[in-house]
Amino acid sequence: MSQSNLFQLEDQTDWQDLGNGISRKVYGYDDRIMLVKARFEAEAVGVLHEHHHAQVTYVDSGVFEMTIGTQKQIIKKGDGYYVPPHEIHGCICLEPGILIDAFTPLREDFL
Repeated sequence: MSQSNLFQLEDQTDWQDLGNGISRKVYGYDDRIMLVKARFEAEAVGVLHEHHHAQVTYVDSGVFEMTIGTQKQIIKKGDGYYVPPHEIHGCICLEPGILIDAFTPLREDFL
């Protein structure tokens, strides 16, 4: 079974540069769940994509235009969203911000 350390400290967890104004930090995970922090610069685009994982996200900061399936919504600090497995989704960052994502099962492609 794959799993993270029990503690993930902010100042000891490195940002992974994904390019195009997006970076992420992988926090706690095991085979069933994963927590990820994603940082977006203004105008960065999380391209439309889908995956077999269920996803819930909390907007820690910033403003985003989020697309899930055929629906679009402007979301900001304190908002959240749910993405069912295999649903097309993506976002455009309108004001720099951070999204906190939880996935089940873990995103093996992030490790």
